[in-house]
Amino acid sequence: MTVIVLDRDGVINTDSDEYVKSADEWQPIPGSINAIAELCEAGYTVTVATNQSGLGRGLFGLDALEAMHSKMRDLVEDAGGVITMIAFCPHTPQDQCACRKPGIGLLQSIHAEFPLDPDTTWMVGDTDKDIQAATRMGIRSALVETGKGETMLASGRVSRETTPVFANLAQFTQWLLAS
Repeated sequence: MTVIVLDRDGVINTDSDEYVKSADEWQPIPGSINAIAELCEAGYTVTVATNQSGLGRGLFGLDALEAMHSKMRDLVEDAGGVITMIAFCPHTPQDQCACRKPGIGLLQSIHAEFPLDPDTTWMVGDTDKDIQAATRMGIRSALVETGKGETMLASGRVSRETTPVFANLAQFTQWLLAS
């Protein structure tokens, strides 16, 4: 089983500097839901690793997070796919926990259930923290320009020379399935 790890905000759904706090605010990026379904249809196990500091900041509760994740899973299932596991970090950066990306705690949780293979597992993210977590875990990484991706490239925090870059999750999926 080949595992794909996706960041959530900015990769699957639109991101917000004000945080995505409810299922109503959670809106998929065009093409992302079908891309996940295509990965599943091709035999990939799709998982999600997401920092959710809005919980630790008190901006929303676990019920709201579960509603967002239920909406995401339902949309993916309606498209013919499945998100096999969602690992999330509820902490703020000040908590200095092991699970918050760029730490590898979320990836270790996924690895405990679905082994991450350094040769075949990809983590797709929109920030340098996603790329750093993947590197520290020893898996492949790709950046999407949606979410904060363009800002990461413009700032030099992620380089096209060292990280494959795609316009969005749909383009990454097309590339991977054609490889």
